[in-house]
Amino acid sequence: MKYFDFNNKNILITGGTGSFGASFINYLITNFKKVKKIVVFSRDELKQFEMKKRIDKKMIDKFRFFIGDVRDQKRLVRAFDKIDIVIHAAALKQVDTGEYDPLEFVNTNILGAQNIIEASLSTNVKKVVALSTDKAAAPVNLYGATKLCSDKLFSSANNLVGNKDLKFSIVRYGNVLGSRGSILYVFLDQKKNGKKISLTNKNMTRFNILMEDSIKMVSWCLQNMKGGEIFVPKLNSYRVIDFAKVFSKEKDIKIIGIRAGEKIHEEMITSSDSYNTYNLGNYYAICNPLVNKSFNYYKNLKKFKAGESYNSGKNVNFLKTDQIRKMIKNYIKLNKLDTYL
Repeated sequence: MKYFDFNNKNILITGGTGSFGASFINYLITNFKKVKKIVVFSRDELKQFEMKKRIDKKMIDKFRFFIGDVRDQKRLVRAFDKIDIVIHAAALKQVDTGEYDPLEFVNTNILGAQNIIEASLSTNVKKVVALSTDKAAAPVNLYGATKLCSDKLFSSANNLVGNKDLKFSIVRYGNVLGSRGSILYVFLDQKKNGKKISLTNKNMTRFNILMEDSIKMVSWCLQNMKGGEIFVPKLNSYRVIDFAKVFSKEKDIKIIGIRAGEKIHEEMITSSDSYNTYNLGNYYAICNPLVNKSFNYYKNLKKFKAGESYNSGKNVNFLKTDQIRKMIKNYIKLNKLDTYL
């Protein structure tokens, strides 16, 4: 597989101090010593300060730190000056908070997405990749609905570029192992504090993706994007009850009931989207028929099975408990966490 070469490029990451942003920046400085400039755009000055302290002094001159909010289009235009690549990772993501404060999610996840588009159109950005979520497929919560709107905005933005050398695409994947607020840290905290491991539903399944795989996917997308696609990875699934068994015996796991806006199974391609979805090997591409350039490219490729959905419950590849345990222990060792296992 061919990945994008970031050498001699200027890259900006919105939400650059978040889980993905920090990992992606580490990937850049580890593998691309000739990168021109890395701009970290985020709202949290403390996290930016802490990130600066962690960066090798040999690379720090390549960095620019922008305090800013994607709600502020003027600030984005200033930050996008001379930028080649934009990775849009900033979003409000907590499902419960979205149900309680929906307008705030609209302002950041939808209007913020449009501000990214407008700022890109106003500058010389060449490629924009927006990070999405499985919750945007047939959304049942406000967060997912805002990300679906965001996906539509970025896809259709390709119709606005005219003669500009600019493409917008989307990457959609599920929960990342060990990302902020993930189930791993919830279970670790419960284990540490002597609490029962809590599970909302015994039948729940999830797709599994590691942070390094999500980073590789974004890089692959930048290399291969035509504009307008939603890229979806082919992943293993796991049963959340099997994940919980790594931390506790099944008889000691507490079932607390499904939360508002929570799905039993993750879905990344709906049956309705299947008719415009294409099989690219390691990934699928959901195409927008109204973005002619990319749709005309993909329409001759192998199609996803019409009328089928791609969800974690129907997946043919499931991780076993021993595989999940090994994966978790590897993550804990790599990140030097207390195990409590």
